[in-house]
Amino acid sequence: MKIRIGIVGYGNVGRGVALAVQAAADMELVVVFTRRDPGGIKDCSVPVLSIDSAESMTGDIDVMILCGGSATDLPEQGPYFASLFNIVDSYDTHAKIPDYMAKIDTVAKKTTAIISSGWDPGLFSMIRVLSESVLRDGATYTFWGRGVSQGHSDAIRHIDGVQHAVQYTIPIDSAIESVRNGARPVFTARQKMKRECFVVAKPDAVKSKIEETIKTMPHYFADYDTTVNFIDIDEFNKNHSDMPHGGMVLRSGNTGDNTQVMEFSLKLESNPEFTGSIMTAYARAAHRMSKDGLYGAKTVFDVPLSYLSEKDREILIKELL
Repeated sequence: MKIRIGIVGYGNVGRGVALAVQAAADMELVVVFTRRDPGGIKDCSVPVLSIDSAESMTGDIDVMILCGGSATDLPEQGPYFASLFNIVDSYDTHAKIPDYMAKIDTVAKKTTAIISSGWDPGLFSMIRVLSESVLRDGATYTFWGRGVSQGHSDAIRHIDGVQHAVQYTIPIDSAIESVRNGARPVFTARQKMKRECFVVAKPDAVKSKIEETIKTMPHYFADYDTTVNFIDIDEFNKNHSDMPHGGMVLRSGNTGDNTQVMEFSLKLESNPEFTGSIMTAYARAAHRMSKDGLYGAKTVFDVPLSYLSEKDREILIKELL
């Protein structure tokens, strides 16, 4: 029997999840829930329902994948849906993950809730643990970009007066090269990356207020050199509609007298589609863990690697070990 998937939120990430579920032989997409008018979504092959009707379908969905933003959506939706369904989300406000996880764990008594399952947090988190475990004497560095950050762009779009917005994270090349060369520099956030924002303001918006709100936003922009560019909708659609991203985790360390550098990197043409693919793999894991009675809030650290794959453990050992 296929794993029955529901999606909450049908934006860029939600559409990425739908594509990933369609490509998975062991899954089927059952329904999409939205806060918008369901009749306005025309590019979906399954029923689109109001988010208010989700509670009536607890027996029809094995895993609910939450595709809302971390700034305002998931803090409310995560605990609510985790009390009713097995869930997967990509909550990415790093500093608030412990508090968010605690709230999820309080309600997920008979459900499995895998949080923060994107690529950072998510895959990069796994690499940080792996590299620090292998190279005990060393330092770990994470760089993001160049690319569009879903969470940061979403945070800007929630500012009063903003019609459309996109944010690019740009790594500083000299910082990357110093790590690759085996150094162990101590960086501030500002020395590692910068942020560039392109904003379409509403006609009556005060642009100076928007810019100030962006640059002082804690957890997102306050610790970085941030440039805010105001553009019109035509330029936005022409030059800023794609969703590329990427990044890398490096650890520079020593074993004895020898310098060792570990590196894991991503180059993505579509950030939301890749994020959706990760969440879909973790939905498979959530279903399996739930069947094993492993309830409560979980992270990528708690998920057996083999639970992510469609393949049986024996096949994985034969083909990939």
